[in-house]
Amino acid sequence: MPSDPGSVEFWVPPFLSTSRVAEFTAKLTGLRVIQLMSAGADAWVGRVPPGVTLCDARGVHSSSTSEWVLTAVLSYLRSFPAFARDQADRTWSYGRYAPTDELAGKRVLIVGAGAIGEATAARLAPFEVTVTLVARTARDGVHGIDELPGLLPDADVVILLLPLTPETRGLVDADFLRRMPEGALLVNAARGPVVRTEALVAELATGRIGAAVDVTDPEPLPEDHPLWTMPNFLLTPHVGGSVRGLLPRAYGLVGDQIRRYAAGQPVINEVQNGY
Repeated sequence: MPSDPGSVEFWVPPFLSTSRVAEFTAKLTGLRVIQLMSAGADAWVGRVPPGVTLCDARGVHSSSTSEWVLTAVLSYLRSFPAFARDQADRTWSYGRYAPTDELAGKRVLIVGAGAIGEATAARLAPFEVTVTLVARTARDGVHGIDELPGLLPDADVVILLLPLTPETRGLVDADFLRRMPEGALLVNAARGPVVRTEALVAELATGRIGAAVDVTDPEPLPEDHPLWTMPNFLLTPHVGGSVRGLLPRAYGLVGDQIRRYAAGQPVINEVQNGY
């Protein structure tokens, strides 16, 4: 440590810090603000000392994560994973003009209408889709989470962009997956434990739906996990927010927050009730 930790008032933990890093706060006896560089705060909720304000990086990951979502949806629907496997095997198994699925005309349900959800909806707009947004509580143009059971049967693509909280842990269970129509796609760019892995494995094994995910539970998956070999499962290694422009955007927010704090102004992006 470069100085007395007790003199630190404003702390920016490393990107993707775990709960082990959160334990360091015990040494920062003068701490007033923790500014995260991640959109999710689940590793920190309940571990912040009294009197300390926890802020997330709302807005920093909107472009990168929404780009990942769009890439995952298009890649899965247009069968790019199968084409990549064929390229690796030097085969042309699909034939010259084999049709794939398409995004145009799809009914997309976005569960999580925060900054990333809004950015995803904006990027989907030119693709001739119908977008429905769901949030913790209903508001103008956004459905409440309690309406999910009735919305799922009409969704061709379900995109998870909600934070991990006690209420959202295990939200996607066997009943949730059964309500999705045949041929639907589940996309998880949130947190792995939002989905019950055993339920996802069972549903994917039937071939009825597909999934494209950036996060899993556990993470990473064990080498012998059945999801690795499922043809209707697309996996990336938690890279949705990892782009070259991340740190400049993140430290831009950090600088703004430090200036607010130094000027005695309220900081933004305060985490309350896990959000």
